[in-house]
Amino acid sequence: MEFTLTDYINYTLMYADYDKLEDGSFVGRIPKCKGVIAFAKSLGECEDKLHSTLEDWILIGLKLGHRLPVINGISLNRKPHRESVVAV
Repeated sequence: MEFTLTDYINYTLMYADYDKLEDGSFVGRIPKCKGVIAFAKSLGECEDKLHSTLEDWILIGLKLGHRLPVINGISLNRKPHRESVVAV
């Protein structure tokens, strides 16, 4: 199955939950992605911050070798395939 990182991010954001807090600000979180949370004064700003937080979370997770959740059949948990380099 071919996909892009953008597909993974977009599908993951579909699982986001947003709540309005007592002070009128918003919190957004993605329960499938532990620790992905954002706070902002408006819902739109919260959505943007959550998107950015998710991107950072994915990149750090990949760099550190963390197991990321499979979202909508898309897994980022593949070992890199390295071709041998043959000198000419």
